Amino acid sequence: IKGMHIEDRIYKVRDLIEKPSIDEAPSNIAILGRYIISPRIFDILEHTAPGKGGEIQLTDALKELAQKEAMYAYNFEGRRYDVGDKLGFLEATVEFALKREGLRDEFLEYLKNILAKEDKDI
Repeated sequence: IKGMHIEDRIYKVRDLIEKPSIDEAPSNIAILGRYIISPRIFDILEHTAPGKGGEIQLTDALKELAQKEAMYAYNFEGRRYDVGDKLGFLEATVEFALKREGLRDEFLEYLKNILAKEDKDI
């Protein structure tokens, strides 16, 4: 996002770019896909032309909405997982399973068995 720092981890959004290149990125703050959006977004989406991949992009509508009313972003602290990427999805799944009480031990045993089997097949 391109924004103005307001306080602590809060920014007023001025612009959004969907998956920018490093050269295009206005900051190192990413759009994570978790929103609380004004109902006005639906009117904007109805008139939003298809963008990347021939699909209507929510980011395009959010850009327009940010020009019409105040929009804020919160800069979360923590690890970011790209679950739109196959490897990123698997990394997130494994790491969260290993952190989950009541699942960790059983899942860890499963992983050990799979890895032992893979070692034999190599």
